[in-house]
Amino acid sequence: MRVRSSAGVVRGLLVLVGVVLTGCQSPSAGVAEDGLPGGPASGSAAAGSPPVTRPAGYGAVFLGVGECSSFGTTSFTEVPCAGERAAARVVARHGGTVRDGPRCPATTDFVLHISEQRPSSDEDGDGEVPRGYACMRNLQPPHPGDPGGGGGPRTIVGDCVYGSGDGQVRETSCDGKGGQDPEYKVTEAVDRHADCPASTALYVRLGGDRPVGCARPL
Repeated sequence: MRVRSSAGVVRGLLVLVGVVLTGCQSPSAGVAEDGLPGGPASGSAAAGSPPVTRPAGYGAVFLGVGECSSFGTTSFTEVPCAGERAAARVVARHGGTVRDGPRCPATTDFVLHISEQRPSSDEDGDGEVPRGYACMRNLQPPHPGDPGGGGGPRTIVGDCVYGSGDGQVRETSCDGKGGQDPEYKVTEAVDRHADCPASTALYVRLGGDRPVGCARPL
């Protein structure tokens, strides 16, 4: 387009630009960690419009408590909890490593280890997702973290174990469907070995406030 030097034409262009900008004041849509459309970008809504909010439990913090992840324990994304891709919900979220941080809740099904990242969309817009871990609970059964479920990051009262050799035990489901027959069941958690009942045949290290598990033979 050929540019004219007329002042009247320039003023007309400025008025046109002003009209275009006025018609584009609605907030732009954001993009979530997984590339799916997210909630609106932060900012004030136009006059007369309802308040701008993100969908509940999705996008405000990367895998914050109450938010959901897709399927997979090594490759995962944050997704809306009501969506068909949602597999598990965050029940606790901590920074650092599992070894140095707080323990996950007793009935946690699995743990997602979150490495330090620099994604296109993150918690606070600084271009980073800090290292941490999320304690996850499946949205649907099975729940291996439940007592007797045969899995989960913690051994708790009600779980069953079997001897794996060299004085070690491993958890398996109490119903015998975990690939290994259960040999012992943890019936109590106590402060020390002496507090276990006389029927105890095996002591299992549980950790926490009551670190000794008293297990009886099955």
